[in-house]
Amino acid sequence: MTEPFLYFLIPGLPLHVVYTWILMIVLVGVALLVRGSLQLVPAGGQNFFEAFFGGMLNFIDDVMGPRGRAYFPLLATLGLYIFGANLMALIPGFMSPTANINTTASCAVTVFLMTHFVGVRTHGLSYLKQFTGPIWWLAPLMIVIELIGHLARPLSLSVRLFGNIFGKDQVIVSFFFLGTLFKWLYLPMLAPSLILVFAIFMGFIQAFVFVLLSMIYLAGALEEHH
Repeated sequence: MTEPFLYFLIPGLPLHVVYTWILMIVLVGVALLVRGSLQLVPAGGQNFFEAFFGGMLNFIDDVMGPRGRAYFPLLATLGLYIFGANLMALIPGFMSPTANINTTASCAVTVFLMTHFVGVRTHGLSYLKQFTGPIWWLAPLMIVIELIGHLARPLSLSVRLFGNIFGKDQVIVSFFFLGTLFKWLYLPMLAPSLILVFAIFMGFIQAFVFVLLSMIYLAGALEEHH
């Protein structure tokens, strides 16, 4: 989605790249501020981040087991980035980088490559046995089926996230333009307020689903294949 008025435009750079850089600067800046003011008894922003990271670690343990903690930096970064990117269009003059298929595809391809890297590093070449199946004479058919299934993962991750966020942003713009129709009810902010609540919920759900599926794929790569 392209807003009628965008605050940040850099000639020669796609909009989703510009706003991705802005979000990266904000996330790094917040992280440095929190790190510089760490206290034994947490307060303010430290409380939020400790609750978030603690909940993420527990979630990883539940889905992937103790070995999944090694991938906490990747999963937490994806979660924070995608959630922040999903909500950027709520700020006037900003756009959601995840409303562009190139952004979501880059996140999905990162997870795809990391999944198979983890599988090969953990199991060696025996990791490839999962593509052949347990019956040797069905191996040619199983290889085709498994390849299609694995290649569908990044496609599913990227298209699902892009479609939902692009649609959400279009709905937000439409409702803000139609908000004037509610003036006769003396509730001019009713429609925009409701859609903003929906947009925040949608942004969280889409980030949650992306991270959850990434965990499942990584957990599958860590498992033994017979």
